[in-house]
Amino acid sequence: MNNFIFQNSTKVYFGKDSVKEYLTGLTKDAHTILLAYGGGSIKRNGVYDEITGILQESDKTVVEFPGIMSNPTYEKVQQGAKLCREHGVDLILAVGGGSVMDCCKAVSLAARYEGDIWADFWARPGVIDFEPLPLGVVVTVAGTGSECNGGAVITNEEKKVKTGRDYPALNPRFALMDPTYTFSVPKKQMASGSFDILSHIMETYFSEPNEDNVSDDIMEALMRSVIRNLRVAMENPEDYTARSNLMWDATMAENRVIKMGKKCDFECHNMEHQLGAFTNCNHGCGLAVLHPVYYRHIYKAGLPKFIRFAENVWGIRRDSRNDEELALAGIDALAGFIRELGLPTTLKELGAEREQLREIADSCGISQGSYKPMTHEEILEIFQECYE
Repeated sequence: MNNFIFQNSTKVYFGKDSVKEYLTGLTKDAHTILLAYGGGSIKRNGVYDEITGILQESDKTVVEFPGIMSNPTYEKVQQGAKLCREHGVDLILAVGGGSVMDCCKAVSLAARYEGDIWADFWARPGVIDFEPLPLGVVVTVAGTGSECNGGAVITNEEKKVKTGRDYPALNPRFALMDPTYTFSVPKKQMASGSFDILSHIMETYFSEPNEDNVSDDIMEALMRSVIRNLRVAMENPEDYTARSNLMWDATMAENRVIKMGKKCDFECHNMEHQLGAFTNCNHGCGLAVLHPVYYRHIYKAGLPKFIRFAENVWGIRRDSRNDEELALAGIDALAGFIRELGLPTTLKELGAEREQLREIADSCGISQGSYKPMTHEEILEIFQECYE
């Protein structure tokens, strides 16, 4: 394994009724709370009433920050930071999935920074030498794992750039995770969010070192868990066992444990981020389109790992297959699972225009962790193969 330093500062409160049991104590030192959420689903499923009721009983001043969109924008971040400064907010409570959490991480930074956080922290890596506004999260969608890391992906619409940065100072102070909060998530959103979980694991798994290591063994178990539990939850969205496992799978995929000792790839994420910047497509759906085609481009450079993927994740027997045929059978199994979930399989379905593909490809970042580092021409080839 490669050398590493590991620390995770987020305290997790996991399980049924965790919000009812712990939210009052976790917010006891805050007077004014920014309550951030997305499009309003938490008002329809009762989560909003439960949380605001708890805060009102504790005599908290609540400032609402609604309407955080999928692919949160820098403009939205600035709106949230302005609310924090105007109302003297001393705690941000993000209630939602990855977009809400990512937006609020950036808000926590911008609220206490006088400069331009895009220029100083997202357009290039920066150094956070001050304490951002404290952030806590209530997770309602299993997907990004943003509840247990300092990563945040933000879209600059003016520049047509969607990019992520990871700063340990942006880790949430606490994460409340009640799997029952995910029961009302629509099946399509559950499928796309869960594919994002799978993508996070695969983008770490398919990278050096290739020797047997504990991180790869953990990842194979996590991938099997996502596949198994997602199939159950798609049939019965209120299966607590399946939902709770998916929720923890998402956290394990992005709390940095599995990344220790690995180079990590994330080229599919680089490509999808720019697709999202140009088309505003759903993140998990974009990844589902890209992964099988990308892996057919790189599998020969990482053949032993793709063989392990076929055998240990999908349970495919070698039989009369040679190494390449076995590796491709694993990729085919992944593509079949995507179809089984009803996720998109072409860029055309995501709203991309063929004429955009060159511009999008040229804007993509190049991963240094891939088995086969891409060129912009190869990225364009992948986009063209994915188009229809």
